[in-house]
Amino acid sequence: MYDIEQIRDILPHRYPFLLVDRILELEPEHRAVGLKNVTINEAFFQGHFPGHAIMPGVLVLEAMAQVGGVLLLSDEANRGKLVYLAAMDKVRLRKPVVPGDTLITVVDVLKNRGRTGKIRTVGRVNDQVVAEAELVFVQMDPDQRPGVPTAGGDAEENA
Repeated sequence: MYDIEQIRDILPHRYPFLLVDRILELEPEHRAVGLKNVTINEAFFQGHFPGHAIMPGVLVLEAMAQVGGVLLLSDEANRGKLVYLAAMDKVRLRKPVVPGDTLITVVDVLKNRGRTGKIRTVGRVNDQVVAEAELVFVQMDPDQRPGVPTAGGDAEENA
């Protein structure tokens, strides 16, 4: 549904930190399915690990979060905003992701009110779950600074 240039129009991430190549399905405000082709050319494979390349688990989670970012920011009302990761719950890294894998991420919105919300992410390679998590997020305008307390309180409490 979205190619890499359309994704780059939505997300602020750029090489080497843009970790979603295509959006396969998008149901605005509800669900998205994204794809990341994992290749040996990724910069992080130089040191993780020589002779035994494994995509770092935190980058698998980041790739999954970016699919969530596309889902949230694809809404015209949110265009130009930034989505910050505020918390991770129920994180499970089940299998390693290696060069040659295609990581397919399904994101479902659990809650979304105001600036905060929660999404459920599941990453699969060859139909096997490799990672899953519930991610709490905060949406902000680019001129706002994360980590500055607001009258609304903690993001996780509001999600």
